Amino acid sequence: MSTLKYCFTGLRVLLLMVLAGCASQTRVSFQKDVYPILESNCLACHTPPQGKGYLKTHLNMQSYETLMQGTVYGKVILPGDSRHSILNMLVEGRAGAAMRMPHERDEPLTRDEIEVLRLWVEQGAQNN
Repeated sequence: MSTLKYCFTGLRVLLLMVLAGCASQTRVSFQKDVYPILESNCLACHTPPQGKGYLKTHLNMQSYETLMQGTVYGKVILPGDSRHSILNMLVEGRAGAAMRMPHERDEPLTRDEIEVLRLWVEQGAQNN
């Protein structure tokens, strides 16, 4: 991810967190906040027909609809429950170091990126 893109993601998350403290109605947007994280970190592996992650699990992250379908093993997102959502467990490293996502990057997602995904799931994982 370019440095500028990284900075904008961090600023967006910071703004969301500040606004969340001021107004309980601040919403994380799938299109504006979540999808850019998935696009930068996940799509290389989770896109059919040849993505490594897609081939192993059939998790297609190209769109909200395909993400919500989950994998051959089941759903990866439980709207309103980031603690038990597989996506959150994997990016947070709660499923074990060997299963931490994304695999193809040298470093895991940033704390800000993880927080955006957590808030989005907690807010119901809306297609907004």
